[in-house]
Amino acid sequence: MTGFTDLLPTLLGVGLLMLVTVVLLAVFRIPHRTAPALAILRGAAQLSLISLILGSVITSPVWVGAALLVMFSVAAVTAARRLGWTWGRLAVVGGSMAAGILVTLAIVFGTGAIAFTPRYALAIGGIVIGNAMTIATLAGRHFAESVNERWDEVEAWLALGATRRQSTLELARRAVYSALIPSTDQTKTTGLVTLPGAFVGAIFGGLSPLEAGRFQIVVLASIMAAGSVTAVALIEIIAPVRVRPARPR
Repeated sequence: MTGFTDLLPTLLGVGLLMLVTVVLLAVFRIPHRTAPALAILRGAAQLSLISLILGSVITSPVWVGAALLVMFSVAAVTAARRLGWTWGRLAVVGGSMAAGILVTLAIVFGTGAIAFTPRYALAIGGIVIGNAMTIATLAGRHFAESVNERWDEVEAWLALGATRRQSTLELARRAVYSALIPSTDQTKTTGLVTLPGAFVGAIFGGLSPLEAGRFQIVVLASIMAAGSVTAVALIEIIAPVRVRPARPR
């Protein structure tokens, strides 16, 4: 069992990293400069709690399903808040994310690419949910910002007889593309620039490098598929704008 003295190096390292982050952002007067540090503290608290819980429920399909449902709910609410909170927006964001996540997990487990066990369902499900949340946020924000900045162009298209969807079609396509750039770059540079967490974790968990690599490529493909479905579904719904959207905060 890990004692307090064993945790001291970790606490010291994380504390110094937080200090560097906050001081640097403060020196450059970045807005919300304490947000990253608070996010680290919140993440640490949540990871501590989930670690204690998962130790006893990771083999239970019911509890793993409940954990994934909680993860999805928090992710959908978080993304909806980033895009301007309304219950309607939550439904759109949640529905888009659910489509991407369900299609992806059905393929992964239906084909046998990954064994359908509670342990793997939790691992793959958590990764896919987190990335779907990020891509939904990026797609929605890119679209709103683009339409806001080029509203005169959108109105010109409408004046020429274009439909609401046609007037923002190019902006919608660019929003989806921009939202997928981080995941695309991560996938392209895996093994050359970075060693992803799932790969390293699988090796630490006892898998051979070959098996860890197989697991990681399934994870990367899952992220791309879930993100693509999520972004396209979300933008498809919000693209026909009626009024100039508010710039995301």
